[in-house]
Amino acid sequence: MSTLRFEAIKQTFNRKPVKVEEPARRSEIFATNVFHEDIMRQFLTKEAYQNVKDAIETGAKISRNVSDHISTGMKEWAISKGVTHYTHWFQPLTGTTAEKHDAFFDTVGPTSAIEKFGGGQLVQQEPDASSFPSGGIRNTFEARGYTAWDPTSPAFIWGTTLCIPTIFVSYTGEALDYKTPLLRALQAVDNAATKVAKYFDKNVTKVQATLGWEQEYFLIDSALANTRPDLQLAGRTLLGHSPAKGQQLDDHYFGSIPTRVLSFMKDLEIECMKLGIPVKTRHNEVAPNQFELAPIFEEANLAVDHNSLLMDVMSKVAERHDFKVLFHEKPFAGINGSGKHNNWSLSTNTGTNLLGPGSTPMKSLQFLTFFINTIKAVHDNEELLRAAIASASNDYRLGANEAPPAIISTFIGSQLTKVLDELEKVTDGKLSPQEKTELKLNVVGKIPEILLDNTDRNRTSPFAFTGNKFEFRAVGSTANCANPMTVLNTIVAKQLKDFKKEVDELIKAKKMKKDDAIFNVLREYIKKSKKIRFEGDGYGEAWEKEAGKRGLSNNRSTPEALKALVSKKTIDLYKEMGVMNKVEIEARHEIELEEYSMRIQIEGRILGDIARNHVIPTAIRYQNLLIENVEGLKHIYNEGFKEHSREQLDIIEKISAHIANINSKVNEMIEARKVANKIEDPEKRAFEYCNEIKPFFDEIRYHCDKLELMVDDELWPLTKYRELLFTK
Repeated sequence: MSTLRFEAIKQTFNRKPVKVEEPARRSEIFATNVFHEDIMRQFLTKEAYQNVKDAIETGAKISRNVSDHISTGMKEWAISKGVTHYTHWFQPLTGTTAEKHDAFFDTVGPTSAIEKFGGGQLVQQEPDASSFPSGGIRNTFEARGYTAWDPTSPAFIWGTTLCIPTIFVSYTGEALDYKTPLLRALQAVDNAATKVAKYFDKNVTKVQATLGWEQEYFLIDSALANTRPDLQLAGRTLLGHSPAKGQQLDDHYFGSIPTRVLSFMKDLEIECMKLGIPVKTRHNEVAPNQFELAPIFEEANLAVDHNSLLMDVMSKVAERHDFKVLFHEKPFAGINGSGKHNNWSLSTNTGTNLLGPGSTPMKSLQFLTFFINTIKAVHDNEELLRAAIASASNDYRLGANEAPPAIISTFIGSQLTKVLDELEKVTDGKLSPQEKTELKLNVVGKIPEILLDNTDRNRTSPFAFTGNKFEFRAVGSTANCANPMTVLNTIVAKQLKDFKKEVDELIKAKKMKKDDAIFNVLREYIKKSKKIRFEGDGYGEAWEKEAGKRGLSNNRSTPEALKALVSKKTIDLYKEMGVMNKVEIEARHEIELEEYSMRIQIEGRILGDIARNHVIPTAIRYQNLLIENVEGLKHIYNEGFKEHSREQLDIIEKISAHIANINSKVNEMIEARKVANKIEDPEKRAFEYCNEIKPFFDEIRYHCDKLELMVDDELWPLTKYRELLFTK
C-alpha cells in the first residue's frame, strides 16, 4: 500500500468525534446572528424600522436619509456581537457565493479613527466585476459592477463579518447573478397569483412562493479525500472499482447515524440555528456515507439564500470535523447520486396554501385552479424546466437508477387523476344547478378526503405533487435553487395571467358565472396538458418510447437542454413577465455552455493525469514483479516453466493490453481536446466536448478499474471505494 494511502487510512481510524456543546433548546439560539425584526425594533428608529418593513412587504424604496439610520443601527448591533468587518454577500453566475470584506474602521486624522458604516455603504457597493462570468455583456477590461442591498433577505453575521445579501448587476444594468431574475420572477407570480386568488377571496393582497429544499450530500474523511486528485479538483471520482458491498442491502438508508457524522450534524445545525436557517430533518440517505438535511419551508428568496449559505457553512464546519463535503450529483459510480429536491408552493397573506385543498368545495376549487394551472405551465414549458436543471454534473445523475429521467413529466397520483378525468367531462358552457351541485359535492368536495390517502410518491418523477406542494425532484445537489425557482415561478405566473384573461373573457363575452367560466377553462387545460402526466416507472426504455409518442422532449445532455434557454418562446416569455431581457438570457446561455465545456475539459485533464502518472506506473511496477517471478520459475522448472507460469503470463498480457488501451485512449482524448479548444462558438464547442471527448472517460476508466482489480493492493496508490465509503 502506498505511504500516502496507508497514512490516510491510519489517520481515519484514529479519529475521535469532535465534542459539540449543544444548547438545551435550539429555539433559544435561533436567528441570534440575524438582523431580524425584533433586533431592528431595538436598534432602529421607528421611521427606519417602518421603512424597512415597507420595502420588504411592498417593495417601497428606502430613502438615502433613512438608509443612514438603518446602517448605523445595523453597525451598532454587529459591533455589539464582536463584528469587525462587513461585506455585500452575493451570488454571481459562478455557482458559488462571493464576498469582499471591508472593515468598519476609518481614519479621521493622523492619529484618530472611528468605526464607520454609512447608508451608502449599506445600499450599494462597486466590487470589481471583471473576473465574474458575464456572457459577453461587457469586455474583460470593463470591470465595473454593482451590488445593491436586498432588504427582503435579512443581514446576518458569519464569524466576525456582517453579511448583507445583495443583487449583482453590470454597469449597464443587466443581471450578473441568480438573485435578480429570481426577485423579478417572484414579483411576477405574486401579481398574477393575487389576481386569480381574488376569485376566491377578496382579502388576498399578496401571494408568495414558498420553497423547502432537501440537500443531499456525501461526507468523506478529509485525509482520504486528499489522496484523490479527482475528488480534490473535480468533486467526484473519475475512476475506482465498485466495492463488493455497496448499497445493495439498503442498510444505510435511515440507519443509525455514525458517531462522527452525528457530531458534525449537531455542530452544523447549531451554526444554522444562529443564522436563522430553520433546519429540521437529518438522516442517512441510500448510498453509504450519503446524508440529507432539510429545513422548514420559507419564502422562496430567503430559502434560496439560506441554501447557498448552508453550502458554505457545511464546508467550513466539515473542516472542523476532518470531513470533506461532496455536493457533486454523482461522486461515485455504482451507487446513488445526490439531488436537491425543491418543494414549491404558493401561499397568501391570509394564511392559505393555494396548493392545499380546504374544507369547502370553494376552497377545493381554488386548489384545483392553481393545481391545474401549474400542470399546464409545466406542460407548455417542459423543455425550459429541463434547461433549468442542466449541468455537466447533473448529467451524470439524471436517468440513473436513483434519479428522475431527463424527460420532464408530472406525477399526481391515481386519485387526483380520477378527479381530473371527471372534470374533463364537464359540459361546455353554463352548468345546470344540478350539474354544479354534483360537481362540487361529489368531485371537488371530496378532494380533502382523497389527499389524506393520496400522498404516495413516485421517486422516478421529476415533478411530483406530494399532498400540498409540488416537488421538483430533478434539481441537482450542486445547483443554486434560484435557477429552477426563477423558471418555475415565471412559467406559473405567465400561465395564471393567461388563465385570468380567459376566465374574464368568458364572464364578459358569454355572460357566464365565475364558477362556470373557471370550470370551462380548467377543463380545456386538463385536455391540453394530459400528455405531461405520467403515473408509471420513469426508468427504462418503455417510458422513453411512450414519451416520444406523446411528443415530450428527451434532452439527455446539457448542450441539448440549453437550446430551450434561447428559443424565441423563452425570450418572449421572459420579456413579457419582466424577468430577463434578451441580452441577459443570451449571456446566461453562453456562460452555462462555457462552464459545461470547462468542466469536461478539467475532468479530462485530471483523468489523463491520474491514468498516466498513477495507474500506468503502478501497473508497470506490478508487471515487473510478475516478470521477475516468471524468470524465477524458468530457472526452477526449465522446460516445464510455461505450464507452471501460465497464470502469471496471462496476467502480464492482460496488464499490457490495459496499459496500451489507457495510453492510446488518453492520447486520442488529448487530440480531441485540441480540436474542441479551437472552436470559437460556445455551443459548438460544448457539443464537441459532450460527443467527442466525454465518451473517452468511460473507456479509460474501464481499463483503469480492471487494473485496480489485478494489481497488488499493497502497490495501488489511490484510496479505493471500500476505504472512501466505509471508513468511519
